[in-house]
Amino acid sequence: MNLKAFIESLHANTPPAGLNLGLQALWYDRRGDWSKAHELVQSQDDRTGAWVHAYLHRKEEDASNAAYWYRRAGELMKDVPLEVEWEQIVERLLGQPHR
Repeated sequence: MNLKAFIESLHANTPPAGLNLGLQALWYDRRGDWSKAHELVQSQDDRTGAWVHAYLHRKEEDASNAAYWYRRAGELMKDVPLEVEWEQIVERLLGQPHR
């Protein structure tokens, strides 16, 4: 799957099969269900989950909580539009280089 296919999958009622929790969380986030996204990512206790968690708290405008999760992820706090970061995370999790 690539970014375009992932975005196209947002028209379905459920995320595509086989996605890790981070990608599922980003799928639900893009569909407007921040709570479901947050619930899912809390179950992925690794650097990937921490990065998605950081993004979600940044989106929520909770800078201190986001900073904590960026540190856990080994990532710097982002200074790009949320849309750009969302795509960066999706592409990395799908194993694609960011454009």
